[in-house]
Amino acid sequence: MIKKVPNRKCIVCGEMKEKHELIRVVKTASGEISVDIGGKTNGRGCYVCKNETCICAARKGKRIERSFAMSIPEEVYNTLEKVIQR
Repeated sequence: MIKKVPNRKCIVCGEMKEKHELIRVVKTASGEISVDIGGKTNGRGCYVCKNETCICAARKGKRIERSFAMSIPEEVYNTLEKVIQR
């Protein structure tokens, strides 16, 4: 049996990619925003491509802020940049 791989859309470029090719940013029920490396944290999530172009555009265009309708701490963007440098 073939297992279906879930696809998600990048909030910056709008490209549909497999879930493991994107980085998830999650807002928990308590309103905390964090980068979800494993992709399993409970809460509302949005996805960004694992490339510098999309992360810079997300920061510049405040895409994550719009997605969650709240301000985002600068360390979330810093964590995203650290993830792609690995």
